[in-house]
Amino acid sequence: MNDPRFDVRNARVRYELERLDETTLLADPIAQFGAWLGEAAGAGVPEPNAMVLATADAAGAPRARTVLLRGYDDGFVFFTNYDSRKGADISANPHASVCFPWVSIHRQVIIEGTVERVSAAESSAYFASRPLESQAASAISPQSQVISSLAPLIEQMDAAQREHPEGITRPEHWGGYRLTPTVVEFWQGNVGRLHDRFRYRQSAEGWACERLAP
Repeated sequence: MNDPRFDVRNARVRYELERLDETTLLADPIAQFGAWLGEAAGAGVPEPNAMVLATADAAGAPRARTVLLRGYDDGFVFFTNYDSRKGADISANPHASVCFPWVSIHRQVIIEGTVERVSAAESSAYFASRPLESQAASAISPQSQVISSLAPLIEQMDAAQREHPEGITRPEHWGGYRLTPTVVEFWQGNVGRLHDRFRYRQSAEGWACERLAP
């Protein structure tokens, strides 16, 4: 009888990209990230700003989930419900990592650093730019809490949109975080699993870039 499961043991893709070296990378990892993000978007990667955010609670228990990058400057910005599981983790342990898995172009970026809330003004400005339905959903959802049915939330969401057709004020429980990087790693697949990996580490002198063994 054939096993219907996907054969993870023997699933392989051959990577044959041009080699990376120090001369092909920018000195600033955030600028380098921007260049790769643009290339990912240009190559048709679906939602290239999607990133896997990993946090840990006070006891060190980890959890990962996908969120969307909504800005990057000296840090990487995302928005969420402050009362969610990720919000509770960050309050207890303000260290996190994100990973951009651009699988279709054989690239990945991993960022590690510390997390803090963005200003209320920045959160409100972004919230006001969102579609009304997104505003309503964020305002009424008790994110990460156990619920018996989605129906009451749908009713509350519809009511919020009817009552505030011009836009909803950002609730205090919702806003942004900025992950300020201390480590940024760029990974690119290559032949024979001898992948290219470069890690930027922040020091008092600025960013140092070093090649890592694959």
